[in-house]
Amino acid sequence: MELPKPFPLAGTLLALIAFIALVGFGLDIFVALAALVLWIGSLLLTASQPPDLPRQASAQPFTHDNMRDLVENSSTPLLVTEGNKVAIANRAARQLLGAHVEGQDLRVAFRQPEAIAMLSREQDGSAVIKGLARRRDIWRINRQAISNRMAVIELINKTAETDISRAHTDFVANASHELRTPLASIIGYVETLSDEDAKVDEATKNKFLNTILKEAKRLQNLVGDLMSLSKIEAEKHDQPGSHVDLSKLVERSARDVASPDRTNRLKFSIDPQIAVLGDQSQLEQLVRNLVDNALKYGQPDTAVEVALDVTDGEQARLAVTDQGEGIAPDHIPHLTRRFYRTDPGRSRASGGTGLGLAIVKHIVERHRGRLDITSELGKGTCVTVRIPAEANDSQGSGK
Repeated sequence: MELPKPFPLAGTLLALIAFIALVGFGLDIFVALAALVLWIGSLLLTASQPPDLPRQASAQPFTHDNMRDLVENSSTPLLVTEGNKVAIANRAARQLLGAHVEGQDLRVAFRQPEAIAMLSREQDGSAVIKGLARRRDIWRINRQAISNRMAVIELINKTAETDISRAHTDFVANASHELRTPLASIIGYVETLSDEDAKVDEATKNKFLNTILKEAKRLQNLVGDLMSLSKIEAEKHDQPGSHVDLSKLVERSARDVASPDRTNRLKFSIDPQIAVLGDQSQLEQLVRNLVDNALKYGQPDTAVEVALDVTDGEQARLAVTDQGEGIAPDHIPHLTRRFYRTDPGRSRASGGTGLGLAIVKHIVERHRGRLDITSELGKGTCVTVRIPAEANDSQGSGK
């Protein structure tokens, strides 16, 4: 009789020795025999099982289809190239370069000399490319080989990052220029007054001192506006939640900024008991900036209308209207940019820092509101702010 292979000979001998020992110690022979049968049976059952083999990797080949499944839903544009052609382009890449990009030669797919030159070298690496899809776009291209003929190309959009960096650079340059101008004036007049050899009469001396005071106040206003803007930007993601009586705040802030000599120019149309969830100090600054601008740039002795009501959409609507020269349409989209001025000379002469509307815009954004500016040359300008109103049954019907 042929024994099964592999037969557990050593285990069987050990079981027989144990059987003899159990009988020798006085155990019932039938119990010992049953134990022997179970032992040998378990050894034979174990021997009949195939040996454990190391876990094998999936035999499924790595095809274009499963590679496409791997990259299709990535938000980063990804391409897999085979030779000089685009074998696979995920959804983001097709949106960027066109749905027809698959199967195209790399030179046709990109049509950008620097990108073509970088990819034609067929070497792993990266490069920053301008104008890949649109003229002002900036992209970083990364290439990584995955076989002798295949490579993965990753496209990372750096446009927003570059725009932010450029905006910061422009902001620092503009702020430096705005600070340098009054400082130069102050230093020049102080040096003149400090010169013992300079013969300055009393009238000229007073004129110089008045100029120094004016420029120092301009510096103070500029630093204050810069600090306000920085604080508002730092808090822009924190929606304010304090109860603010906007009706009282608007009238009080408008009268404060007008001061007694300009209060008679204000014309109010304010619905009572309009409340919002907001930051009181920032809303006061918003009103002061809008009313001050209207008083500065409206024609002298003309009225500035300050209106507050609630719209049908439950928005508190503040409108400040002047009767000035108006603003040309091409300037309006840029008015909320930092240091943007339609008339730099007039703005500086009136003490403006060029940051007023930029501050207003950021305050409105923090309050989840909306800012609109309309103007007509020769008639005047109206700035409208809409902020979600707090529910209040006593506000009356909307307009």
